[in-house]
Amino acid sequence: MSEFAPICIYLVISPLVSLIPLGVPFPFASNSSTYPEKLSAHECGSDPSGDARSRFDIRFYPVSILFIIPDPEVTFSSPWAVPPNKIDPFGSWSMMAFLLILTIGSLYEWKRGASDRE
Repeated sequence: MSEFAPICIYLVISPLVSLIPLGVPFPFASNSSTYPEKLSAHECGSDPSGDARSRFDIRFYPVSILFIIPDPEVTFSSPWAVPPNKIDPFGSWSMMAFLLILTIGSLYEWKRGASDRE
């Protein structure tokens, strides 16, 4: 049982570390500064118009996908964060192939006008 003691301590301390900061502000919070505008659906002062579940233009989807593309690029570029003398030629050429595929995809999107605004 003694070999599991660090795990048990971790399982006790980790919820405390995450839950204590959530509960600390409540004793210091006051309701005296709340006013109806602050409690409304929108803080900008204008009433919401229309249904929140209404359909929106399909042009928003490609824009969101274009913003997702750099994420795996950064993730898969991390092997280049090691010193150059530690990377073997296979790792170097596979990274070049990955960047070539991303470049071809970006050029295709640029040529198709995916990022153009109408």
